[in-house]
Amino acid sequence: MSRFFTVLVFFICSFLSPEIVRSQIVDFKSENSYKRVFIDTDNFGISYLDILENAYPLSKNDTIQFNILNDLGYYWHTRNLTKALNFTKEGLQLTREKKDTLWEGRFQITEGAILLRMEKLDSARFTLESAMKKVLEKDLPLVYTQLGYVYERQGKLDKAADIAMETLILADQLKDKRAMAVSFSDLSNLFWKQSRYEKALEYGQKALTLFEERGLNDLDYDFTLYVVGNCYMALDKHEEALNYFEHSIAIGERYGFYNNLCDVYISMVYLKAYMNDFEAADLAGENAVKYGELLDNNFMLMRSWLSIGKLQNLQGKYISSIESLERSIEIATADFGDDFYLSQAYEALGKAYAGNHNYREAYQAYAEYDKLKKEIFTAEADQHISLLLTEFDVAQKESTIIVQENQIKKQRSTQTLMILIGGLLLLILLLLYNTIETNKKKNRLLKKQNDEKEFLLKEIHHRVKNNLEVVSSLLSLQSEQVNDAKVSDAMQKSQLRVHSMSMIHQKLYQGKSFSSIEMKEYFENLWDYIVDIYGASERIHIACEMKELKLDVDTAIPIGLIVNELFTNALKYAFPDNRKGLIKISLIESGNQLHLEVSDNGIGKNYYDKMEGTGFGTQLIELLTRQLEGKMSLNVKKGTAVSFEFQNHKAA
Repeated sequence: MSRFFTVLVFFICSFLSPEIVRSQIVDFKSENSYKRVFIDTDNFGISYLDILENAYPLSKNDTIQFNILNDLGYYWHTRNLTKALNFTKEGLQLTREKKDTLWEGRFQITEGAILLRMEKLDSARFTLESAMKKVLEKDLPLVYTQLGYVYERQGKLDKAADIAMETLILADQLKDKRAMAVSFSDLSNLFWKQSRYEKALEYGQKALTLFEERGLNDLDYDFTLYVVGNCYMALDKHEEALNYFEHSIAIGERYGFYNNLCDVYISMVYLKAYMNDFEAADLAGENAVKYGELLDNNFMLMRSWLSIGKLQNLQGKYISSIESLERSIEIATADFGDDFYLSQAYEALGKAYAGNHNYREAYQAYAEYDKLKKEIFTAEADQHISLLLTEFDVAQKESTIIVQENQIKKQRSTQTLMILIGGLLLLILLLLYNTIETNKKKNRLLKKQNDEKEFLLKEIHHRVKNNLEVVSSLLSLQSEQVNDAKVSDAMQKSQLRVHSMSMIHQKLYQGKSFSSIEMKEYFENLWDYIVDIYGASERIHIACEMKELKLDVDTAIPIGLIVNELFTNALKYAFPDNRKGLIKISLIESGNQLHLEVSDNGIGKNYYDKMEGTGFGTQLIELLTRQLEGKMSLNVKKGTAVSFEFQNHKAA
């Protein structure tokens, strides 16, 4: 995570209301009532400890209450050790009252961490060893980590390295990436103290990678940024070191990690001095002392004054340096324990005395420095750590070999499985191919049968059409032999009716569909035929006001006969004395209804009277209308308009 993003999140969280922040951590109305800080979420600001302090007494669930209270104790130790210890003592009292040994052990881990930072190293070790017997295996990495810090503070770097390695092995077995990251971070810090900076940087970067996979900014991630920054500073890569220090400061300020802030500002004193920015170095020293005093932590204060004394040496302010370094050594009481930093204080004090020409005092300070250094950095300790590192590297390589062998076995199994799957797929493909070929044969046969049926249907409709044309021709011939005008007229009408049915069958065998007729084109063709029979094509015109509409044969034939009657009657009666006129027709589909209308601009009522007098045509229209479950209406005010509504049971 970039420093910019970290700072941005910090400012966003600063503007969030307390109620919003509280609901992000503790919400007793939800199933997951406590999102553990730095475990489930880090989406909060510096006030999260106040939120936890207000929330834990309200919890009715012991486990949740213990979780919140333990986190209060653990994270208050980054700001105020006394307050942290009070919360932890309260937790210990509650767990002992409830006889909850597991949570008693977990509170003892927190108590050990606090006692360690209160310089009570022996008490911290005793408490942690007691906790070790009560907690679960998954809690042991945290116990080992705190024990490692105790040994490190006591100057037992080889023992601290043993603990870090043991933690790493256990974390690997538990698949606990966070515990592995903490172990790598501790090893990085130990190698840095031994001036093995390249190796320290390698392990620090391993730790950061694992921390960043979690996606949470916590106390140990913040500390690791500081350790990696120290490695870069020792390797004279000052810009890289500055980036890591600034990133660490942004996280520390957001969450109130005063201990980490004190650590980083101590290192910033040295870094800014190396970069010749002494004003910034002085400011960093002031910040280091400020956070050390807020923590009331002698270890932090001793190191803060040590950094200031070293800075003053670089500036040639030897008298001020002597005062700062003597104050540092004074804070490091007899039971201080950390001889590493105490040796650095005596070394810097020797330089200050020498710079001020106090050579006897300088000699004594250097003598104390040599004594402490020999106690810390023994050849045995160095060899022991190197041996541990070698053993760990060998173990990692052996583990890598085992993993690779397992991967090879898996690959072989996968290859065998792929061969079987490939064979099965090939069989399936063969079966599919056979099925496809069989279906193709069936489809060809079905197509052939369909073509034959289509041909037969066309032939049937063609023959029906021809037969109806024969009947129409016979009626035409017969009418020419009849002298009676009424009989001749009746036969001519019958001829037109037969022809209207013939045209439908013609449309069926000429079209693409054998079940439906396009009615607009049919009406236009029927009109052309009728108007030609009556020789009125020059004076009577038609307007077919409808869209294309397809109907099934059983509906089309009756409608065709009705329209034939209406066209015929209109030509005969609506336009006497060779009048010119217009006939309109429309057929509209609406849901399951068909609306048919035939109108003209002829003589109107006189035409209707004549049409009523003919008899058979009117009866035929009424019969066909009932057949189609329809009804007819007539309007003779302006010309004649005949309207029908039919049920459309088989609309195409």
